[in-house]
Amino acid sequence: MLYQDINTIIAKNDASLPVAESHGMAAGMLCVNVRTKPEFWLRELLQDAGEPNVEDRTILENLIEETRRLLNSDEFTFELLLPDEDAPLSEQVDALREWGQGFLFGLGSTSSSSGSASNWPEDIREVVKDIAEFTRLERDAEGEEAENDFMELTEYLRAAVIFLRTGLNAGYDGLIH
Repeated sequence: MLYQDINTIIAKNDASLPVAESHGMAAGMLCVNVRTKPEFWLRELLQDAGEPNVEDRTILENLIEETRRLLNSDEFTFELLLPDEDAPLSEQVDALREWGQGFLFGLGSTSSSSGSASNWPEDIREVVKDIAEFTRLERDAEGEEAENDFMELTEYLRAAVIFLRTGLNAGYDGLIH
């Protein structure tokens, strides 16, 4: 799904989170509980907004289901929902920060109902700390080196999310949201 299409739906429905943060939240929830229901994510996303129309709801539900499918794929095809590479680097960096914030929120909102994050293994807690650091990225970076750094961070984050999904869902028998 295209970033702009989802952004339009989220804006139209007065969601309190930007599109990248919304997708990050869905991915974080799914990393803790791969069986998280779309309704749980939509409730968090649209807390203060009205009920979306059927078409918008279906598209948003398809987004979380596609995210679930990609996270569970053995093909390493999961992608962060970020602006196209043609967008200004500052916009991409902002979106990456927002994605990380949403991801951390998703981890926290789901783990609080299924067990304490303090019980997670050390390697998982370290990766979560790395993601927290990404939320502090400087948006003023420019040039080819900054673009390469951004691409490396994005790839690291993709791999980190897959690692967390695997580690946090190993033998998961927790609550379904």
